[in-house]
Amino acid sequence: MIISKTRKWGNSLGVIIPRDVAKNMKLREDQEVIIDIRQKENVLKELFGSMPKLKEINLKEARMKLESKYMK
Repeated sequence: MIISKTRKWGNSLGVIIPRDVAKNMKLREDQEVIIDIRQKENVLKELFGSMPKLKEINLKEARMKLESKYMK
């Protein structure tokens, strides 16, 4: 998998395949390739992972942990 930015190319958008990837895959000009397109997700989510949804958090358990830690 590679990450690339879209670039305006006339009335269309294009992506650049890095040279080393093209070389390793033995790609040539005018060769057909299959591209799986996905939008890049939130950068913070990528860095820290997805946060649990509120309903997935056991609030009683969290409160007990905090109280035992800070309410001595």
